[in-house]
Amino acid sequence: MKFIDEAKIFVAAGDGGNGIASFRREKYVPMGGPDGGDGGRGGSVYAVADRNINTLVEYRYTRKFLAQRGENGGSADCYGRGGEDIVLRMPVGSVLTDINSNEIVADLDVDGKRVLIAKGGRGGLGNIHFKSSVNRAPRQCTKGEAGEERELKLELRVLADVGLLGLPNAGKSTFIRSVSAARPKVADYPFTTLHPNLGVVRVAENKSFVIADVPGLIEGAADGAGLGVRFLKHLARTRVLLHIIDLAPPDPDADPARDARAIVGELEKYSPELAARPRWLVLNKLDLIPEDEREARITAFREAYGPADACFCISAINGEGCRPLIFAVQDALEKLAPPVPSAPPVAPAFADEGGEPGHDGSPHAALEEENAADESNDEDAHHAEPRA
Repeated sequence: MKFIDEAKIFVAAGDGGNGIASFRREKYVPMGGPDGGDGGRGGSVYAVADRNINTLVEYRYTRKFLAQRGENGGSADCYGRGGEDIVLRMPVGSVLTDINSNEIVADLDVDGKRVLIAKGGRGGLGNIHFKSSVNRAPRQCTKGEAGEERELKLELRVLADVGLLGLPNAGKSTFIRSVSAARPKVADYPFTTLHPNLGVVRVAENKSFVIADVPGLIEGAADGAGLGVRFLKHLARTRVLLHIIDLAPPDPDADPARDARAIVGELEKYSPELAARPRWLVLNKLDLIPEDEREARITAFREAYGPADACFCISAINGEGCRPLIFAVQDALEKLAPPVPSAPPVAPAFADEGGEPGHDGSPHAALEEENAADESNDEDAHHAEPRA
């Protein structure tokens, strides 16, 4: 299946049904009172995180999701039926952003998380709500409210503890194959990795972490060169970055320290917050350097690059130095605080969800209180009973 990590959709909640102005008409009951019922509430649209879904491919081709409208009220105090809700299932890690306001509507960072993204309209009031001692035959009723509409941008940000950075062919895919059961494509040409790959690294029986491999960056990526920075969003949730560096590049004019600093510069352009996270240097491909030259090559790189949070030397192809690295990562993750989940603003759900439409304690309840006050104020007034 093709990996789809972005999509745009339009969602519209259902409108509320209209209230009705009706009167009781029954044999031998010459002056029947008002009996118009309320309209049903419109259906709402929810987003739910589902760990069994891996991509947003379903939303690439189906772009409009319209919830059902509430039914109109009926006579004999009959309330309209509420519209059915729509539940959109998305991968864990999906972020929903309103295109018009650029506001984060939902961050589905936990499996099973359910967020209301478009609220259905309230049903209109029937004329039974407008009766009072001074208005025995009300002919007023209200229309249902319109449901919310949103244009949303969907982005999938994979959930991983550790992210891999580096130039194409630095050995990121080989490293993730060496330390986990993931099997990304490996070849001797650049940009072999075209989409993020996840691997679970098991350090002990009850200790593991998730590592993410994204396509390689090149200098000028922030300006659109290569694959750009499109996939860097998948590192947004990581706590530690491993910067994989080819210490034995095939080009004799290549400078590993200069190339490493260029990648850091692209990272800072993309997100200063991401660039400020712990970033460890991992000097790869020691197997291609003669043993008597390794120490000098490592020392020359560290002097040219400057200080770093940590530095490890490995050979991903044969696993040399990989175990000490993953043990150090596990220890660091246990000490680092887990990422704080964002709290996107979410519209509140109906207070009366699942109950009778129109009774949710806001304008409808206020109107009923006002009518009750009218009755108490005119308690002693005597009016002729109007004929319905």
